[in-house]
Amino acid sequence: MAAFRKSPAERLFDGCNVIVLLLLAIVTLYPMLHVLAASFSDSNRLMSHQGPLLLPIGLQTEAYKLVLQNPNLLTGYRNTLTLVIAGTAFNVFMTALGAYALSRKDVYWSRPLMVLIVMTMFFGGGLIPTYLLVYKTLHLGNSLLALIFPGAISTWNLIVMRTSFKQIPESLIESARMDGAGDIGILFRIVLPLSLPIISVMILFYGVGHWNSWFGAMIYLRERSLFPLQLILREILIQNNTDSMMTGVGSLDKQSVSESIKYATIVVATAPVLFVYPFLQKYFVKGVMIGALKE
Repeated sequence: MAAFRKSPAERLFDGCNVIVLLLLAIVTLYPMLHVLAASFSDSNRLMSHQGPLLLPIGLQTEAYKLVLQNPNLLTGYRNTLTLVIAGTAFNVFMTALGAYALSRKDVYWSRPLMVLIVMTMFFGGGLIPTYLLVYKTLHLGNSLLALIFPGAISTWNLIVMRTSFKQIPESLIESARMDGAGDIGILFRIVLPLSLPIISVMILFYGVGHWNSWFGAMIYLRERSLFPLQLILREILIQNNTDSMMTGVGSLDKQSVSESIKYATIVVATAPVLFVYPFLQKYFVKGVMIGALKE
């Protein structure tokens, strides 16, 4: 059988794809490489440097020492880790409960319920009613719980997980019921163990969402001891508040050191997500496809 040969048009199409993907990779990677190189560069030489930056200029780690000695940043890390771990666990648990209930065929009013749930993707109560709900009704103001409970379930994630649960053969569910298992047992002993890819995707979605979230903290939190990492990062980058890390730095060097601190802070705040992602990446495409396709 003759080997399959691509036509000139197909080879041209493949070549264009390679070029476009390479350009996208460069556009995506360059800002990350620039920030990483700048964070390790000498502060004074960095201020005078013009043009692209791919390698550090005068290798130094002083900016990282100042950043890691900042008590506000360490407190922000602690609060963010608390939000990511506790919040993601609560989010996945609540989403799994809702997705399982909505994926069963014998649930009454499941279709009207789905319509009401989907409507929340297009209509919201607004910031002021939500603020009053959190502060006046739930009494969660100035608490990390205010960043977890109001957004316990993402509608999109609920729909994706519900679709994934529907792919599980109904015969397994019926067999478990014949053996005396209830809905809780079926969910935790059959459905969830068979849905590890989609659970990994949910952990990634919710975890990254909690890690990057700052607006809710800015609205609901008042004490600096409760501020998450991204709110501290916002102060440093947007409000240019680096005074707490300038102890022992001369007045002439403060501006240059401040720039290095900003770059180092970005790296410190971003690195954990970049390290965790490869461990979940192998489940990512599989989980999204399982939750996105319907037989």
